[in-house]
Amino acid sequence: MLKVGLTGGIASGKSVVGEMFVALGAQLVQADQIAHQLMQPDQAVYEEVVSHFGVEILNPDGTVNRGRLAEAAFGSPVGGTKETKHSRIQELNQIVHPTVIRRQEAWMEEVGARDPHAIAIVEAALILEAGVAKRFDRLVVVACPLERRIQRWAQRMKVDEETARQEVSRRMAAQLPDEEKIKAADYVVDNSGSFDETRKQVVEIHSKLKSLAEKSA
Repeated sequence: MLKVGLTGGIASGKSVVGEMFVALGAQLVQADQIAHQLMQPDQAVYEEVVSHFGVEILNPDGTVNRGRLAEAAFGSPVGGTKETKHSRIQELNQIVHPTVIRRQEAWMEEVGARDPHAIAIVEAALILEAGVAKRFDRLVVVACPLERRIQRWAQRMKVDEETARQEVSRRMAAQLPDEEKIKAADYVVDNSGSFDETRKQVVEIHSKLKSLAEKSA
């Protein structure tokens, strides 16, 4: 089995690229989906997040309002410093990441047990930032220009481009720049062009990953 990390900046198109890999036969799990499960009221991570960030992040039914949590983690506090802002992001990551990583590891082991030749892909925004890149055999980075990211975020969230620009910018502040991610990558998908252009790159990378997976079994 080959363990592959799939990462990239906010709104770079990681999920679309992930879907392309799945269509070619790879197995994939999204760190964001795992984190969402951990934020359910019956989970220990939920309790710790609410304890640290307050009941203000909750909806009336007790579920986490992801927009409010993002505001608490990414937004600059009134009168606060940039360092204070980053400490809140780190606080959230320190609560969530350890359990997410354990779930990812368990998932990859399950995939490998079922199919020794599998390509097991973990899609996560903060693989490098969390210091877990070495857990993977190969790292794929999705890169995209800032303006395209803003347009995609605006379309996805149904907001105007200025609102999208502000949101993308504040989230990018918690991520490494593309240049640093690309330096660490084994493969880079340039997602600035058309769907077909991106898919062509994914097909080529998948072929190389498949060959590696077969040799590693």
